[in-house]
Amino acid sequence: MTAARVRAGLVALAGAGFVASAFLTPPFRGYDPALMPVPVANPLVQPAGFAFAIWGPIYLWFVAHAGYGLWKRAEAEDWDATRGPLIASLVMGAGWLPLAHVAPVAATVLIWAMLGTALLALARAPQRDAWLARVPLGLYAGWLTAASAVSLGVVAEGWGLLPGPAAALAMLALASAVAALGLVRLRTGPAYAVAAGWGFFGIAVKAAGAAPTVAIAAACGMALLAVLVWVTRRL
Repeated sequence: MTAARVRAGLVALAGAGFVASAFLTPPFRGYDPALMPVPVANPLVQPAGFAFAIWGPIYLWFVAHAGYGLWKRAEAEDWDATRGPLIASLVMGAGWLPLAHVAPVAATVLIWAMLGTALLALARAPQRDAWLARVPLGLYAGWLTAASAVSLGVVAEGWGLLPGPAAALAMLALASAVAALGLVRLRTGPAYAVAAGWGFFGIAVKAAGAAPTVAIAAACGMALLAVLVWVTRRL
């Protein structure tokens, strides 16, 4: 058995653990306010609950990605290039949900590490088999781009570093900058922008009544992603 085939199997195993974690852990809808020095029951930076439904397509697409990679592309060099960082991200992801229920700061550090390895995997993903290679990785990395900024924003507010509106605006700016860098420099693609934009949309919907400035900033982030996708597809 070649090293590439072993890595293909490890992607499948890590992906299975990643998906199983969601079913073995209580549903997550945000950090427990009781775990923070400044309890924040309803952070402005956190998307509306419906936005978390994106995990359904991400999980299903990951199953297809891992299965096809093991069955048809186990020895393919272009597919194999993604596997090292992807395995690392999925292994960390399998442990993220249990950690998020008890340790917001540690979970924030971990989700940024997941994002970094996910972006590296996406940057290496092949152009062929795009719907099974790049799209699932793009959705995963795009959502993590929004989620990692949200996590940092909730921690910043919960530890008294920033008030709610300032935390939301700062993290939207950070997520927009990371997403722009990914689209322009790493050519992360439309699926990445869609998932990151979905996170922004969830924030905009939740903030629309309570903090219109935050909602407008989130809408601006979505518009920026749309423009960058249009521009990068023509370069």
